[in-house]
Amino acid sequence: MERLSTLSRFKNICPFLGRTQASTLRMLSTSSSPQFPSLSCLTERATKCPIMGPALQMRSTQLVAGYASVAGQEDVQKIHHSKGIYPGNFAADADITKCPHASAARAAARMAEELAAASAAEKGDVKAEKAAAGGCPFHKAATPPRPVEMPDTRPVTEQHTSGAFDYAQFYAAELEKKHKDQSYRYFNNINRLATKFPVAHTANAKDEVEVWCANDYLGMGNNPVVLETMHRTLDRYGAGAGGTRNIAGNSALHLSLEKELASLHRKPAALVFSSCYVANDATLSTLGAKLPGLVYFSDASNHASMIQGIRHSGAKKVIFKHNDLEDLESKLKMWPRETPKIIAFESVYSMYGALTFLDEVHAVGLYGPRGAGVAEHLDFNAHLEAGQNSKAIKGSVMDRVDIITGTLGKAYGTVGGYVAGSKNFVDMIRSYAPGFIFTTSLPPATVAGARASVIYQKYHMGDRALKQINVRKVKEKLAAIDIPVVPGPSHIIPVLVGNAGLAKAASDKLLVEHGIYVQAINYPTVAVGEERLRVTVTPRHTSEQIDGLVKALDNVFAELGINRVSDWTKLGGRANVGVPEASAVEPIWTDAQINIAGNQETLRDGQEAVIDTAAARAVHKEFEVLLGPTEMSEVGREADTVVFAGAMELAADAMPRNAPRTYIPFDRAEAPLAAPVAVAA
Repeated sequence: MERLSTLSRFKNICPFLGRTQASTLRMLSTSSSPQFPSLSCLTERATKCPIMGPALQMRSTQLVAGYASVAGQEDVQKIHHSKGIYPGNFAADADITKCPHASAARAAARMAEELAAASAAEKGDVKAEKAAAGGCPFHKAATPPRPVEMPDTRPVTEQHTSGAFDYAQFYAAELEKKHKDQSYRYFNNINRLATKFPVAHTANAKDEVEVWCANDYLGMGNNPVVLETMHRTLDRYGAGAGGTRNIAGNSALHLSLEKELASLHRKPAALVFSSCYVANDATLSTLGAKLPGLVYFSDASNHASMIQGIRHSGAKKVIFKHNDLEDLESKLKMWPRETPKIIAFESVYSMYGALTFLDEVHAVGLYGPRGAGVAEHLDFNAHLEAGQNSKAIKGSVMDRVDIITGTLGKAYGTVGGYVAGSKNFVDMIRSYAPGFIFTTSLPPATVAGARASVIYQKYHMGDRALKQINVRKVKEKLAAIDIPVVPGPSHIIPVLVGNAGLAKAASDKLLVEHGIYVQAINYPTVAVGEERLRVTVTPRHTSEQIDGLVKALDNVFAELGINRVSDWTKLGGRANVGVPEASAVEPIWTDAQINIAGNQETLRDGQEAVIDTAAARAVHKEFEVLLGPTEMSEVGREADTVVFAGAMELAADAMPRNAPRTYIPFDRAEAPLAAPVAVAA
């Protein structure tokens, strides 16, 4: 805002500023130039102006000279010492950032060089004047060297005069690439509040924002049943596991979690890892190294963890088009039936002569009557009827998939990953996978919390059904105002932006001006030109919060001039948005399946989330052996109080006003005994 108010003072003087809209100026002044990252897009454009170009060169030279003059003063050592800095002859890059003026000098010098480069691109070679560094040992090091000419795409770095490789310059050059192609990742300081989900605070504990992009899809990270279990486990078993599984970290808690996960997927066995990335990498690399002549058939859109595991295995790899069964079949036929094969994918296929490896990382907890994922959901009624029986349902999709991997860090709200399959398969991975053998096992409280979350969701379908209801509401409201959403059947809402700089600007604007945290997703996670805002709706988001999100997106799209669906249609479409012939995508959850979960309604502000008492009792029962019996939890007491108080009100309304009263003992309280009367439901 301060930059814009400064620019507005010169609108009457500069023709460009005068005719350019404020929203455009805001975008130009807050977006870095792709070619010259230390300059804003507005400053880069100004270098082409016959008036502003020379003025920018002069001012940048003055800044560089000013920092150099400070560096040359006799009291420079006092400046350093006052900051706790005692420099020697060599200034490391990390030390430069501590110096009160050298870091600023480096920034000024970098800007001066890029201003010169930008001006040279317009007029010819103009060199920025450099002031000599004086008494500050950091100042010379703070001045960035001239970029090295790169004849090919491989990074080339300078070396120290001593002949040693310049590692610091190499790191800087690699980071510079990220800045230039706008794929550099910025991490926001977001601290989710357990008692206010989905609210978090930023670096300032008093600055609260709404979180709309977390992977804690169901809010289980602060579910009171999960937290209670973790607190009790922490008090009984302490903080850490004590080592790897083969040393001291193989506890009853770990074994019971693996048994729970095997039961969830109706498989004989399961194995827990520190994350699903590690689970995929360790499993695929081990299988590829051990199965003789193995060939992997990998979906073109597989997750990085699967790609890495296949690469580490050293096995042959054949890539088939994303979700293209015909392409997969044609490539399978090219190999003899006796050749060991594994099909690695994130969707569901059934192929003869090959092991199937299904990554359910984004699906566990969210699909299926017990939350086992898409494979369970495809046979919804059969699994619903089977209930909590751990035996496989012969012929079902989940039974036909050989290996299933999942995460405990998304819908289950904790951390960790796992694989499930046959006993011998799991035992082989346990015995050979370095990613399992040499990693300290997960802490007891984390393992207990994960198991409590899995059990709770096995017995309670309401959370995932309400999530689907809220997802549909947001999609409908965004469609009504022409906001582009990349079509898909899942619970994630990808809002298409189509430009990396605009996606970052939109994310920043939502956070700073609207108190809404939505992360921008850029290359390499998505293709260039398909940059987006990744919105995830939870069952804990309220109706008012949903309306606030939609209004904020509408405002940001208008202010930044981001394309809407109608704009993409005129351009021929992008990422299946604005494509006339594109067929409608049906959600995975049907209306009938949602209705099975009961009458779920979006929460209103101030309304408490529902805690299912039957699911809570199931969790308590499963942990009685290790943690002992528990008194009625605070959650149970609150639910009991609500039910009891409501029943008392109904009974009181139905009683005859003048009926004679007789009192009998009733535990901790006394209730009037009246003649039997009908009570309305």
